[in-house]
Amino acid sequence: MKHEVKLPELGDDANDTATVSVWLVAEDTMVSKEDELLELTTDKAAFSVPSPHSGRVVDLLVEEGDEVKAGDVICVIES
Repeated sequence: MKHEVKLPELGDDANDTATVSVWLVAEDTMVSKEDELLELTTDKAAFSVPSPHSGRVVDLLVEEGDEVKAGDVICVIES
């Protein structure tokens, strides 16, 4: 089953948008639930985004340097 991974809410102190700093996984990488997928930065803080599912990363939908907002689909994981 394929799962679209959406960027979660970044918290009250964060802007509506963040910049993808670095992907910590690549396509075809196996991940476990809660493994860190990528790091984001805002003008106030840095965040890492954990995987909500275990499985294989099949598609990275945003690139390093892209601006993203809560609710955007950032990757697809197949379980």
